[in-house]
Amino acid sequence: MNKPKFKWTTSDTINILMIALGSAIYAFSVDMVSIPNKLADGGLSGFILIIRHFWGVNPGLSTFIINIPLIFLGFKYMGKRAMIYTVWGTLCLSFFLSMWTLQSIIDQVPLHHDPFLATVTAGCLSGLGLGLVFHFNGTTGGSDIVARVLQEKYGITPSKGLLALDFLALACSLSYLDFFHVGYTMVSCFILSKVMALVTEGGTRAKGVFIISQNYRNIAKLIYLRLERGFTYINAEGGYSNEPRHMIYLVLSPREIPELKKIVKQEDPQAFIIFFDVNEALGEGFSYKTKSPSLFIRK
Repeated sequence: MNKPKFKWTTSDTINILMIALGSAIYAFSVDMVSIPNKLADGGLSGFILIIRHFWGVNPGLSTFIINIPLIFLGFKYMGKRAMIYTVWGTLCLSFFLSMWTLQSIIDQVPLHHDPFLATVTAGCLSGLGLGLVFHFNGTTGGSDIVARVLQEKYGITPSKGLLALDFLALACSLSYLDFFHVGYTMVSCFILSKVMALVTEGGTRAKGVFIISQNYRNIAKLIYLRLERGFTYINAEGGYSNEPRHMIYLVLSPREIPELKKIVKQEDPQAFIIFFDVNEALGEGFSYKTKSPSLFIRK
């Protein structure tokens, strides 16, 4: 079977623009916050900061040079579109790391007296930048390529591979930083991961719900009328009684939980309800508007 031909789309154009923006924000964080406040970094950026400290090499230049062999290595394990995005992200990061060092604003940010504020700022800005890059299917090369190779060749999951590289970079950073600053860097990396996850996964948080009740049909009807939420019936079986059961499954926003509890309690005070977190919800009521409210709503 012939592989589909590579075709550039409008979505690709949007992706490369947002990858550039994310790279600019991340580079801004490294140059403006991390370096002036003696914070290290995880992954390849951590080694680049080590090279800068001992040999005075511009981070933009060292990022570009180190990524050249990694990019060639990545061509064997990554698709064509993924590699285009990776090369673009690497070039953008190298460019902005060099550009921000030329801006006088870097010396004007008053964070030197407050390392904790610098730590939080670095984590938030870096997480926002990298989150945008990953959200739009890009990478900034470096650790991401190494993690992909480790996964393909040795079966090591990307999360474990990235964690190992981050740990190695932070350990090596002790060669020029004390435990105090490396400790703050670990806090910054934690904040980075949380902000990046929020940006990558999206901000439309929701709650998933399972409801087990004998009056499931009445409960489901009121959910539809009052909350205007769709639902799914799931056939189940009691683990002790082996009797057939029916569950209602739905996803709703956190602010609708009190009304849902009221509905269930009204129809069946003995009903069993399970709530769990949903990182992102797409569809009616979440990513686009619901239909017009019904005039026949039972209160």
